[in-house]
Amino acid sequence: MKILANDGLDKSGVEALTAKGFEVITEKVPQEFLADYINSNKIRTLLVRSATQVRKDLIDACPGLEIIGRGGVGMDNIDVDYARSKNIHVINTPSASSESVAELVFAHLFSGARFLQDSNRKMPVTGDSEFASMKKFYEKGIELRGKTIGIIGMGRIGQEVARIALGLGMRVIAADNNVGRASIKVKFYNNQFINVDIETEPLEDVLKHADFITLHVPSQKEGYMIGKKEFETMKTGVAVINCSRGGVIDEAALLAALNSGKVAFAGLDVFENEPVPSKEILNHPKISLSPHTGASTLEAQDRIGLSLAEQICSILQIP
Repeated sequence: MKILANDGLDKSGVEALTAKGFEVITEKVPQEFLADYINSNKIRTLLVRSATQVRKDLIDACPGLEIIGRGGVGMDNIDVDYARSKNIHVINTPSASSESVAELVFAHLFSGARFLQDSNRKMPVTGDSEFASMKKFYEKGIELRGKTIGIIGMGRIGQEVARIALGLGMRVIAADNNVGRASIKVKFYNNQFINVDIETEPLEDVLKHADFITLHVPSQKEGYMIGKKEFETMKTGVAVINCSRGGVIDEAALLAALNSGKVAFAGLDVFENEPVPSKEILNHPKISLSPHTGASTLEAQDRIGLSLAEQICSILQIP
């Protein structure tokens, strides 16, 4: 059976599938030619990440599709319910990239706490002529240890963020309408560990008390989760990180909060207008930026490829 991995697939996944007799095609097919390619090549499994859109029109145009796989967590680029109504299996890899996304959260936190997103831009330009003044300008960095991190969304990624935060000596508070308590196991290098139970709280309480806020929620169907009202509820000098989905935060309200000093800094891996973020967001000196790379580590891609291969073989009952 032929598998089209239109947004690529890690070598481990390709090898695992090939060993089971599949032909894996990793050629990138433009969206407008995708239906013709799938039909003419008798593709039965389509694997995507976030770039390829699998909407109703594509599903209707490709009656031979049996499996649609998303390498990652969010499936907002796939009409999941419609595909399943057509008896197409839709799979994803919700646990494969948790560690990678959580580590990126802290990359943004450390960057903003020590002004790295700004100094990395300016040092190559004026570091040789304004070293002393720049040193003075960036002298008010802060430590994460001892601070309170508020996690909105305590699924797999939120819990991984909590695990790292506890290891750093941070206080963790969380909000999640679907999770009342999360038991976090923090492991250390010498096989020792501690268990910490975190009771979730109302969102408003987390917004009021957190020094840092990080979001791990799905795309919002109605409005923003964090807008003008929510920014007003937060502490002055708070930091906000979004490595979940664009559109969760009202970017206009975020810019206003950054400019007023209400928000000290932000870290964004996702944006309202992907793949063309606004110039105001991209050029703001208080925002640490990455181009939707939360799951983009070698380790995560290896786990994603293997997970997809295992699920495909399970669905098709291939031992």
